[in-house]
Amino acid sequence: MFKNIKTIFFDYDGTLHNSIKIYAPAFRKAYRYLVDNEFTQERKWTDDEISYWLGFSSKDMWKEFMPDLDEDIRNRASKIIGEEMLNQLSDDKAELYDGAIEVLQYLKEKKYKLVFVSNCGIYYRDMARKLFDLDNYFEEMACSEEYEYIPKYEIVKKIKENYPSEMVIIGDRIQDIECGIRNKINTIACNFGYGSKEELSSADYEISNIAELMEIL
Repeated sequence: MFKNIKTIFFDYDGTLHNSIKIYAPAFRKAYRYLVDNEFTQERKWTDDEISYWLGFSSKDMWKEFMPDLDEDIRNRASKIIGEEMLNQLSDDKAELYDGAIEVLQYLKEKKYKLVFVSNCGIYYRDMARKLFDLDNYFEEMACSEEYEYIPKYEIVKKIKENYPSEMVIIGDRIQDIECGIRNKINTIACNFGYGSKEELSSADYEISNIAELMEIL
């Protein structure tokens, strides 16, 4: 299945980056703001519950999470999440999964074209790029904000023509699997990320550790 692959699209959060470490405290801070200002009711959120929203663009997250919230309040809460995640990044709280950099280095040395595609903002992407020296590995680092938060499959449709056509996309959420299906690209699901078994069931292949990529690619 992967014998002739030349281009690899990588999701970031939940695939390379163990992002619940910085997203959970940011989500809780924003929810506290909503509670304190009487926009919602007090409740405790587990990391598992919060992790459901990882992989969504900010726009899609709020549309599903609290669709009736006033747009200005939603934007304020979204800003709190973004700012707190950046604070966590600045404080070196971010963690890639064990072996992620070794996998990227291995794939780069094997002459694959590596492309980062994430439903994230520009500044978040650039902080990650700097923190983990990701320019050493990726040909391009595309993020949703650059494309006005269009669906990920549409972003890949726009950029895939720039790369050799034998491709695979690697990710942990339904958005990544959908991206592959709509673009006729093979998919590898990361079951160690934040997606459910059901949403990954249409993937062509599944891995339980990022290091497994060195065995199949």
